[in-house]
Amino acid sequence: MKQLLRQGRLFALAPPLYALLLGLGLMSLAWNLVAMLLHPLLPPDTGRQLGRRVIAGAYRLFWAVASATRMMRIDARCLDALRDEPGLILAANHPTMLDALLLVARLPRSACIMKAGLMKNVFLGAGARLAHYIRNDSAHTMVRLAVQNLRRGGQLVIFPEGTRTVTPPLNAFRPGVTLIAKLAQAPIQTVFIDTDSPYLGKGWPLWRVPPLPLVFTLRLGQRFAPTQDSAALLVQLEHYFRHSMEQSALDAPPECQTFRAPISS
Repeated sequence: MKQLLRQGRLFALAPPLYALLLGLGLMSLAWNLVAMLLHPLLPPDTGRQLGRRVIAGAYRLFWAVASATRMMRIDARCLDALRDEPGLILAANHPTMLDALLLVARLPRSACIMKAGLMKNVFLGAGARLAHYIRNDSAHTMVRLAVQNLRRGGQLVIFPEGTRTVTPPLNAFRPGVTLIAKLAQAPIQTVFIDTDSPYLGKGWPLWRVPPLPLVFTLRLGQRFAPTQDSAALLVQLEHYFRHSMEQSALDAPPECQTFRAPISS
């Protein structure tokens, strides 16, 4: 009986959740049509700034509606302290497909590293190109563009796992983030994304309704200075993430921390 009641509740929640996701899709499609027209007309710097701010604003609206309708509870206030800081890498764990939206919504200076195929996506491609997001089909090009972005004063959102978490609490880190930090002489600010929901994690389809509300809490962790030995720093970074996430699982539910931890040398 309890199982039937639970299934009935999830079925009742499906239309509002689908409406929310449909609204995001339509908003993305509309902006991409506009971005397609603007891209050849605007100077690169103007297009970059406009593209990133519009995407951040759209995602922030999405989260505001999700919170107002009580489908999601989100605490990402800690990112506001980093909003205007130039030349910063934000490295986060990657539990769900919604993680990039969480970070970009609060960081209008930021660029994401995206799968190359998404650059051709009708809902994302034109807007991502206008915002000068970075495609990952070539490691050399990805690193070069990421370094250029940071040297121009932009921020970089990156998930060192490379894909959504498959083996909790964390996949093995892939090379790239610490090399980019070394070449751009940019610090790495760690960000932890805590959620109690498997929704849009690996193997969870978009149409499958999860228990609601979805809860996301973001925490700022330690900040790492770039080093000449980027391989050693990558090992140190992964160890820090893994240890912190395992410890967090044993502690009380965390709150969004708005302080910045000291730089690690």
